[in-house]
Amino acid sequence: MAIRQARQHLRKFGSIPSHGLDERLARSWSRSLAAGLLPDGRLHATEHSSGAELGHALVRNHELLAHSRPVMEYLFEQVRHGQNVVVLADDRGTLMHTLGDAIFLDKAQRVALSCGASWHETHRGTNAIGTALAEGNSVEIHGAEHFLERNSFLTCAASPILSATGRLLGILDISGDQHNGHPHTLGLVTTAARMIENRLITTSFGRAIRLHMHTHSEGIGTVAEAIVAVSDDGWIVGANRAAMALFQLNPLHFGKTQLHSVVEVRMEDVLSRCMRRPGQATPLRLRNGSTVFAAVHGESSKSASSVIAQQAPTQRTPVDALSCLDTGDLRWRSAADKARRVLDKPIPVLILGESGVGKEYFARAMHDSSSRCNGPFVAINCGAIPENLIEAELFGYAPGAFTGARKEGSPGRLREAHGGTLLLDEIGDMPLTMQARLLRVLQERCVTPLGGGRGVDVDFALVCATHHNLRADAERERFRSDLYYRINGLTVQLPPLRERTDFEALVHRLLSGLNPKRDIRICADLLAKMALHSWPGNLRQLANVLRTSSAMLDPDQQYIAWDHLPDDIAQDLAQTETRAAQDPPHPAGQNLEAMAMGAMQQALAVSKGNVSQAARQLGISRQTLYRKLVTRSDHA
Repeated sequence: MAIRQARQHLRKFGSIPSHGLDERLARSWSRSLAAGLLPDGRLHATEHSSGAELGHALVRNHELLAHSRPVMEYLFEQVRHGQNVVVLADDRGTLMHTLGDAIFLDKAQRVALSCGASWHETHRGTNAIGTALAEGNSVEIHGAEHFLERNSFLTCAASPILSATGRLLGILDISGDQHNGHPHTLGLVTTAARMIENRLITTSFGRAIRLHMHTHSEGIGTVAEAIVAVSDDGWIVGANRAAMALFQLNPLHFGKTQLHSVVEVRMEDVLSRCMRRPGQATPLRLRNGSTVFAAVHGESSKSASSVIAQQAPTQRTPVDALSCLDTGDLRWRSAADKARRVLDKPIPVLILGESGVGKEYFARAMHDSSSRCNGPFVAINCGAIPENLIEAELFGYAPGAFTGARKEGSPGRLREAHGGTLLLDEIGDMPLTMQARLLRVLQERCVTPLGGGRGVDVDFALVCATHHNLRADAERERFRSDLYYRINGLTVQLPPLRERTDFEALVHRLLSGLNPKRDIRICADLLAKMALHSWPGNLRQLANVLRTSSAMLDPDQQYIAWDHLPDDIAQDLAQTETRAAQDPPHPAGQNLEAMAMGAMQQALAVSKGNVSQAARQLGISRQTLYRKLVTRSDHA
């Protein structure tokens, strides 16, 4: 009755009533109304991702998908007879994977409950997925509680999935016919989300020290256990929800809170316990006076004795999302250090680099490392939006602003970034006419929708990225110079893959992410040839090659070899091999060549086979060292 009266009030007065709705639902209806939605309004076709956009979302969230699919299959088995669909959405509300009851699927698809559709509140109004995103908590939306009347036949329960550092990764949802709703559905989907989160933290910090805790020793290893990841020097770097509640932590505490401040234990004792009794549960006293059982898992890069013997304090590397992407290249690390210094300051950042070097991943890590990490991260590819649509896409539009516009209007992507970070990717491809409007928004921090209407204040951290030389483009009047100086607060250059010194570490990181349940490696000779390749597509190309090659492995195979590669890359690598073998030898005598080879072998021995480290010791590039080793082995 209260919902019906509230909806009648909304139709009559165009506003949300002050009474009759619970606070959470009233907030969501208010956000839906502010987004320009009407209860009986029509949806716009752009609220469904293209095939390319969906593919990008699947690649970006491959680790989340890998850990979610088995849980979703188990979850679906529990609800398959109740006309339900189990849904996984990303952090933008885009549906990435669904498992549905055959009878219910037809109804679900009629309201776009299928892969590629956006169920963000700004697009679909109040709904479990979008509202869970907005509220950051598990929610259930039943029948007429949906803002759009066309969705009122649904009952939906959704729960956020958080990363090991507290970042919202996506939403797990069960949707079904409202007449078949079950009171335990919300608890079921929330438990399933915790299962995914626990798997993510054990994978993300698989080699770090982890404490698995519960008030009962038998509770360790269950979905209810608290898990905290700790660096070798005792800093808490990640935790699941149970651990965050146990220690009263939030994501801002990671990398800034010592373990001994919440647990009555020395880090050297934790390391010693890890080596002597790994996985064995023992009592652990917390600073609040309570006691839990804890089992220590993981590996330490230091022995307990070396920690105890260490007297001089060492400089601590910041533990944040940027450091999690750091695999050892000094140029990349320098860019991250510079970016880290301007986080949470009103200084725009311009990221330069070739296509595929990871500019969006870098920008996302900046967002996750800042105080805005719980706000939205809105990435706009300025080169991928048709010129005739980019103004409406960025700035939004008033109802009926142009032919084909939806009658309730659209808020625009700039307003969606309010409170978070805005990434303008490939800004060098933005039309000159749009650059003037963008400059005005950046100066005034106020967005006026296309077709008129009241301006709306916006607050976001600005990051831009491009493969263009914007300074040269500005000098040639191909890019507005005033906009260039507005966005160029700090410029950082990301190196192309061919110039990075951390090739092996990057390959290992990518393979671990692509194959979370298998320890996949690359044959040493093939890895050496791959390191010599120029990789014109950079990290994007390398990741695609590793993904395809991993798929070619038999279940009992661990090493990627030549026959697992796509034909085109195998041919390219063979040509690289031929060029390396045909390089003329250095004009030196046999003794000098032998001395050089001895120096290389000694450097490799000292670095325990780490080619990048050996190259740095020798003062040569990784590619040069690889080429010399490959040429030597080919002639041997």
